[in-house]
Amino acid sequence: MPKAVMANAGFEAWRADFRARAEAAGVPSDALRALDKAQFLPKVVALDSAPAETTRTLGDYIASAASPQRIKAGQVVMARYPTLLGRIEKKYDVAREVIVAIWGMESSFGAVRGSAPVLSTLASLAYDGRRRALFENELLAALKILAAGDTTPAQMTGSYAGAMGHTQFMPSSFLSHAVDFNRDGRRDIWADDPTDALASTAAYLRAKGWQKDQPWAYEVQLPKGFDLARTGRVYAQRLRDWARLGVTHASGKKLSGSDAGALILPAGPTGPVFMVFDNFHVLKTYNYADSYVIGVGHLSDRLAGGAPIIAKFPGNPWGMTTAERQELQKRLNALGFKAGRPDGVIGEMGRAAIRSYETARGVPVTGVPSRDLLVALR
Repeated sequence: MPKAVMANAGFEAWRADFRARAEAAGVPSDALRALDKAQFLPKVVALDSAPAETTRTLGDYIASAASPQRIKAGQVVMARYPTLLGRIEKKYDVAREVIVAIWGMESSFGAVRGSAPVLSTLASLAYDGRRRALFENELLAALKILAAGDTTPAQMTGSYAGAMGHTQFMPSSFLSHAVDFNRDGRRDIWADDPTDALASTAAYLRAKGWQKDQPWAYEVQLPKGFDLARTGRVYAQRLRDWARLGVTHASGKKLSGSDAGALILPAGPTGPVFMVFDNFHVLKTYNYADSYVIGVGHLSDRLAGGAPIIAKFPGNPWGMTTAERQELQKRLNALGFKAGRPDGVIGEMGRAAIRSYETARGVPVTGVPSRDLLVALR
């Protein structure tokens, strides 16, 4: 039997089973009929199954996220919607620059919202089985959105991962946080009018703990000889305590205030160093990648009139080539220390794996990647 025929036969069997479960969960017949028209999309499964290779350095990613063109486009839309953004800002206590930055990163300010049929996308990913529970939950949420009358199956389009609208909400996030800000009876994040999408994004961030007037992060400078074992998101302390250790703003200005922050080294100690705050973690609930959070955060700063990042991004973070960093991750993973996908990007997960390895060996715990560590692992 041809592979495509077998896949479709399996898809039909899965759909019949899922349909029965959705009906038992209270999904009405109209929404179930929309599910009956969903198609199996092999391209979606192939994109989800393929390893996502890191094709850009962090420096390149940030330069693209806050490019002059995107900053200018963001300023244009902020000038176009001052009243709307002001109302959203007042209601949800989230700065308009942050909302616009997410909008720019997710859909180029509404220009690229995705045209894939969401029900077919989610059904294909749920049937695929690699993350069946996740996508079955998202598919059930999508059916509930249709049942509520917020949109139609034809209008419910999005990315090949099922994210939807101007700010790319997954259906489960939509159900929990979307709002009808223009009061037309529908939470419409798909329309050309971005009102509901932008307000829903602000509502999401506030629900996740966004703190008004607190920065997401800012660039700092470490003193010579600083103990890098003190860096990492898990080691937050008061700004005055960091100041006593010689940490300053990137400009050299002394740190002040009672907020607690943590130091992260996304490109190693020779690249930009950031003091991150609670709002950094809120942005990570939107997209867990540090690169995304730094991209959104820095774009929002630039839209608010902030300066470019001062420190340069090194060609070889941590003084190691990409191949060496990948080997380090692979060797840690092989020993049972979870360093993440071996993509050469050593973030918090990789540093935690190094700390665990160092603890197990009984050596000083630093969490610092290095060629010496790689030699010890070989």
